Amino acid sequence: MTEQRGSDESDQSTDEAIPDVRHEIFSIARVLEADRATVFEAFSEDHVRRRWVRLPGSGATYDHVFRVGGGEDASSTFVLPDGSEEQLRNRSRYLDIVSDRRIVFVYEAIVNAVTRWASLVTVTFEDADGGGSALTWTEQVSFLARTGDGSADLPHLRTGTTLRMNGLSAAIGGIGGIGS
Repeated sequence: MTEQRGSDESDQSTDEAIPDVRHEIFSIARVLEADRATVFEAFSEDHVRRRWVRLPGSGATYDHVFRVGGGEDASSTFVLPDGSEEQLRNRSRYLDIVSDRRIVFVYEAIVNAVTRWASLVTVTFEDADGGGSALTWTEQVSFLARTGDGSADLPHLRTGTTLRMNGLSAAIGGIGGIGS
Protein backbone atom coordinates (compact mmCIF):
# COMPACT_ATOMS: atom_id res chain seq x y z
CA MET A 1 0.00 0.00 0.00
CA THR A 2 1.28 3.45 -0.85
CA GLU A 3 0.21 6.41 1.22
CA GLN A 4 1.07 10.05 0.67
CA ARG A 5 1.67 12.64 3.35
CA GLY A 6 3.23 16.03 3.51
CA SER A 7 2.74 19.41 1.91
CA ASP A 8 0.75 19.89 -1.24
CA GLU A 9 4.07 20.21 -3.08
CA SER A 10 5.33 16.83 -1.91
CA ASP A 11 5.63 13.83 -4.20
CA GLN A 12 6.66 11.70 -1.25
CA SER A 13 5.26 8.25 -0.74
CA THR A 14 6.31 5.33 1.36
CA ASP A 15 5.69 1.63 1.66
CA GLU A 16 6.62 1.49 5.33
CA ALA A 17 4.12 1.49 8.15
CA ILE A 18 2.89 4.95 9.08
CA PRO A 19 2.88 5.57 12.86
CA ASP A 20 -0.32 6.80 14.42
CA VAL A 21 -0.79 10.54 14.73
CA ARG A 22 0.17 11.70 18.20
CA HIS A 23 -1.81 14.56 19.76
CA GLU A 24 -0.45 16.86 22.45
CA ILE A 25 -1.41 20.17 24.05
CA PHE A 26 0.67 22.66 25.99
CA SER A 27 0.43 26.24 27.22
CA ILE A 28 3.09 28.84 27.90
CA ALA A 29 2.20 31.95 29.90
CA ARG A 30 4.16 35.17 30.27
CA VAL A 31 3.60 38.46 32.03
CA LEU A 32 5.08 41.22 29.91
CA GLU A 33 5.86 44.77 31.00
CA ALA A 34 4.23 46.22 27.86
CA ASP A 35 0.51 46.91 27.47
CA ARG A 36 -1.71 44.58 25.41
CA ALA A 37 -1.66 46.85 22.34
CA THR A 38 2.16 46.80 22.23
CA VAL A 39 2.30 43.02 22.63
CA PHE A 40 -0.40 42.54 19.99
CA GLU A 41 1.60 44.77 17.62
CA ALA A 42 4.56 42.40 18.00
CA PHE A 43 2.38 39.77 16.29
CA SER A 44 0.78 42.01 13.68
CA GLU A 45 3.53 44.38 12.52
CA ASP A 46 6.35 42.85 10.49
CA HIS A 47 8.99 45.35 11.65
CA VAL A 48 8.52 44.02 15.21
CA ARG A 49 7.57 40.44 14.28
CA ARG A 50 10.87 39.79 12.45
CA ARG A 51 12.76 40.49 15.68
CA TRP A 52 11.29 37.39 17.33
CA VAL A 53 9.63 35.17 14.68
CA ARG A 54 12.40 33.70 12.57
CA LEU A 55 13.21 30.34 11.10
CA PRO A 56 16.66 28.96 11.90
CA GLY A 57 19.19 28.64 9.13
CA SER A 58 20.08 30.84 6.21
CA GLY A 59 18.32 32.36 3.23
CA ALA A 60 15.05 32.77 5.10
CA THR A 61 12.10 34.27 3.25
CA TYR A 62 8.84 35.46 4.80
CA ASP A 63 5.50 36.37 3.28
CA HIS A 64 3.17 37.58 6.07
CA VAL A 65 -0.38 38.94 5.79
CA PHE A 66 -1.96 39.71 9.18
CA ARG A 67 -5.71 39.33 8.67
CA VAL A 68 -8.29 36.58 9.01
CA GLY A 69 -7.68 34.27 6.06
CA GLY A 70 -4.12 35.57 5.69
CA GLY A 71 -1.09 33.99 7.26
CA GLU A 72 2.59 33.45 6.77
CA ASP A 73 4.67 31.33 4.44
CA ALA A 74 8.29 31.15 5.60
CA SER A 75 11.20 29.02 4.44
CA SER A 76 14.90 28.60 5.12
CA THR A 77 17.80 26.18 4.76
CA PHE A 78 19.24 24.72 7.95
CA VAL A 79 22.67 23.05 7.98
CA LEU A 80 22.99 20.16 10.43
CA PRO A 81 26.24 19.46 12.35
CA ASP A 82 27.12 16.70 9.86
CA GLY A 83 26.92 19.23 6.99
CA SER A 84 23.67 17.95 5.51
CA GLU A 85 20.92 20.44 4.82
CA GLU A 86 17.26 20.54 5.79
CA GLN A 87 14.74 22.63 3.90
CA LEU A 88 12.42 24.20 6.49
CA ARG A 89 9.02 25.64 5.77
CA ASN A 90 6.32 27.00 8.05
CA ARG A 91 2.87 27.83 6.68
CA SER A 92 0.15 29.40 8.77
CA ARG A 93 -3.37 30.80 8.36
CA TYR A 94 -5.21 33.15 10.72
CA LEU A 95 -8.67 31.94 11.73
CA ASP A 96 -9.64 34.62 14.27
CA ILE A 97 -8.16 37.97 15.25
CA VAL A 98 -9.60 40.22 17.96
CA SER A 99 -7.38 43.28 18.30
CA ASP A 100 -5.42 43.36 21.58
CA ARG A 101 -7.35 40.30 22.87
CA ARG A 102 -6.89 37.12 20.84
CA ILE A 103 -5.24 35.51 17.80
CA VAL A 104 -6.15 32.01 16.62
CA PHE A 105 -4.16 30.41 13.82
CA VAL A 106 -3.20 27.06 12.36
CA TYR A 107 0.22 26.18 11.03
CA GLU A 108 2.21 23.32 9.65
CA ALA A 109 5.92 22.68 10.09
CA ILE A 110 7.48 21.08 7.02
CA VAL A 111 10.99 19.60 6.85
CA ASN A 112 12.32 18.40 3.48
CA ALA A 113 8.78 18.45 2.01
CA VAL A 114 7.38 16.27 4.85
CA THR A 115 4.77 17.81 7.14
CA ARG A 116 6.18 16.96 10.57
CA TRP A 117 3.35 18.48 12.61
CA ALA A 118 0.28 20.68 12.33
CA SER A 119 -1.04 22.85 15.14
CA LEU A 120 -3.94 25.00 16.26
CA VAL A 121 -2.65 27.92 18.35
CA THR A 122 -4.64 30.33 20.50
CA VAL A 123 -2.82 33.37 21.85
CA THR A 124 -4.69 35.49 24.41
CA PHE A 125 -3.80 38.91 25.78
CA GLU A 126 -5.12 40.19 29.13
CA ASP A 127 -4.28 43.01 31.50
CA ALA A 128 -1.89 41.76 34.17
CA ASP A 129 -2.29 42.52 37.83
CA GLY A 130 0.01 45.38 38.65
CA GLY A 131 0.34 46.55 35.04
CA GLY A 132 1.60 45.16 31.79
CA SER A 133 -0.09 42.29 30.05
CA ALA A 134 -0.52 38.56 30.45
CA LEU A 135 -0.02 36.45 27.34
CA THR A 136 -1.03 32.80 27.11
CA TRP A 137 0.02 30.65 24.12
CA THR A 138 -1.95 27.38 23.94
CA GLU A 139 -0.98 24.92 21.23
CA GLN A 140 -2.82 21.77 20.19
CA VAL A 141 -0.45 19.78 18.01
CA SER A 142 -0.74 16.68 15.84
CA PHE A 143 2.61 15.04 15.20
CA LEU A 144 2.39 13.42 11.77
CA ALA A 145 5.99 12.31 11.22
CA ARG A 146 8.22 11.44 14.15
CA THR A 147 11.88 12.04 14.78
CA GLY A 148 13.21 8.65 15.85
CA ASP A 149 10.76 7.18 18.36
CA GLY A 150 9.02 10.56 18.73
CA SER A 151 9.93 11.06 22.38
CA ALA A 152 11.84 14.28 21.65
CA ASP A 153 9.22 15.87 19.38
CA LEU A 154 7.07 17.58 22.02
CA PRO A 155 10.05 18.75 24.13
CA HIS A 156 11.64 20.15 20.94
CA LEU A 157 8.48 22.05 19.98
CA ARG A 158 7.82 23.29 23.51
CA THR A 159 11.44 24.46 23.92
CA GLY A 160 11.34 26.23 20.56
CA THR A 161 8.10 27.98 21.52
CA THR A 162 9.55 28.98 24.90
CA LEU A 163 12.59 30.47 23.13
CA ARG A 164 10.24 32.32 20.78
CA MET A 165 8.37 33.77 23.79
CA ASN A 166 11.72 34.86 25.25
CA GLY A 167 12.44 36.57 21.92
CA LEU A 168 9.03 38.26 22.06
CA SER A 169 9.78 39.71 25.47
CA ALA A 170 13.16 40.98 24.26
CA ALA A 171 11.55 42.49 21.14
CA ILE A 172 9.09 44.51 23.19
CA GLY A 173 11.48 45.24 26.03
CA GLY A 174 10.84 43.29 29.19
CA ILE A 175 9.31 40.31 30.89
CA GLY A 176 8.23 39.16 34.27
CA GLY A 177 7.78 35.41 34.16
CA ILE A 178 4.86 33.47 35.54
CA GLY A 179 6.17 30.14 34.31
CA SER A 180 4.64 27.80 31.84
